[in-house]
Amino acid sequence: MTQQRNSFDGRRPSLWLGLLTIAVHLLVNGRYGFFRDELYFIVCGQHPALGYVDQPPLTPLLAAGSRALFGDFLLGFRAVPMLAMAATVALTAEFARINGGGRFAQWLSGLCLLFGVEFLVFGLLVSTDMLQPLACLACGWCLVRLEQTGEERWWLALGAVVGVALLSKYLIAFFVVALAAGLLFTPIRRSLARPWLYIGAALAAVMVAPNVWWQAAHGWPFLELGKAGASGKNLELSPLDFFTQQLLFVGPLAAPVWLAGLWAGFARPTYKVWRAFAIAYLLLFALFVAIHGKAYYISAIYPVLFAVGAIRLESWIPRASLRGLALGALGVTGLVMMPFGVPVLSEEHYIAYASALGLAPSATATEHNRLGRLPQHFADMHGWREMAAKVAAVYHALPPADRAKAVFFGQDYGQAAAIDVFGRGLGLPPAIGGHNNYYVWGPLGHDGSVLITVGGDPKEHARLFGSVTVAGMTDDPYAMPYEDRPIYVLRNMKVELGVYWPKVKHFE
Repeated sequence: MTQQRNSFDGRRPSLWLGLLTIAVHLLVNGRYGFFRDELYFIVCGQHPALGYVDQPPLTPLLAAGSRALFGDFLLGFRAVPMLAMAATVALTAEFARINGGGRFAQWLSGLCLLFGVEFLVFGLLVSTDMLQPLACLACGWCLVRLEQTGEERWWLALGAVVGVALLSKYLIAFFVVALAAGLLFTPIRRSLARPWLYIGAALAAVMVAPNVWWQAAHGWPFLELGKAGASGKNLELSPLDFFTQQLLFVGPLAAPVWLAGLWAGFARPTYKVWRAFAIAYLLLFALFVAIHGKAYYISAIYPVLFAVGAIRLESWIPRASLRGLALGALGVTGLVMMPFGVPVLSEEHYIAYASALGLAPSATATEHNRLGRLPQHFADMHGWREMAAKVAAVYHALPPADRAKAVFFGQDYGQAAAIDVFGRGLGLPPAIGGHNNYYVWGPLGHDGSVLITVGGDPKEHARLFGSVTVAGMTDDPYAMPYEDRPIYVLRNMKVELGVYWPKVKHFE
């Protein structure tokens, strides 16, 4: 490889693809409002810990830090996912280059990622998924460089990448196991007889050990949560349905690219490590179908497949005119699909647009929830600030004696986190709840004398409390339907809240 090929210059597709990704997200990341999980991550990060019921500590710490720096300025708050996705897009193009791809392969792989609906979402929201594609791509980078150079110390870099990724989301553990199985069918298995692989694994283990200790000390709540998802919360997709959602999440015209990547992994791959990724993809596809995993769980492996597939397609499409047509078609299709990933359009314009294209909110659903007029990732950006204001009005209307004892009980972590994030400025005390980490934080000394809650079972309220009063209603037209509920004031709990607390536990 020549020095000219290695040196960086401003004509490289990776530079322009990264800048284009930033430009897209600067246009859309400030629209709508805070997402349900973003609010929850902020609150978790404001309670620093080695772990949480439903995720490792990295994303909550980043969310709380971003909130402290930028407040309600969404563009600033969402800078981390925007920059992470810009880096992933740019480095996917660079990954195609170091694997032997020319400019067409670099542009093709980067555009596939940039316009993929699910990757647009990853670049929009502060989430546990925002670093996963970058981490999986970095694993691919380390393994290719290991094969190219024979330098075993690349296992150290791979171990560090896996360690950081595990502190963001546990999902990468499935990827690592599947990739390890694939590597057994490549010459890299020779590393099993050398120390650097084990040193890299030890590095990852040391990085994640405090979080594992937290999970063990709390009875492995994440395993309980995962079991709940696989046992009824997630949609049960057939292999065909799972594949169909891949087309929607990743993009219909991107499918030939990643399918070519799978083919290239088995049919005389330029680098044998490509075969490991192809095997890993098939294993993960089968696993997530079998355990009712969500279709986007497999998304992080696509950057590698895009790069490898683009290289193979480059050899199959030699004519410049056909290459230009392919890139143009991918760009046009990406622009058509973009409103389904990020809030390009107003709510009413989105509803009309989706209806015109025949894509109902249920097309990309991953859970058993009744949907409203927007898909869930858009709906969950609505109604939280308004709900907090209505709860604050109910709270301040209470007699002083009741107000001194009152607390908001969230039926889910979105409700509770909205009160904690937006309610502080409205004079509300910290919320309590039984959902995920709110259960771990406990009732905060409240005895159940006066609870304010949104929704819940009226019959259960009547059974547990001496007085049940409807004091208001939440009714955002764009929020998830199950968040449009009465606001209750519940008084005189018949059993002390601290005693009853184990029964409010809700890990899901």
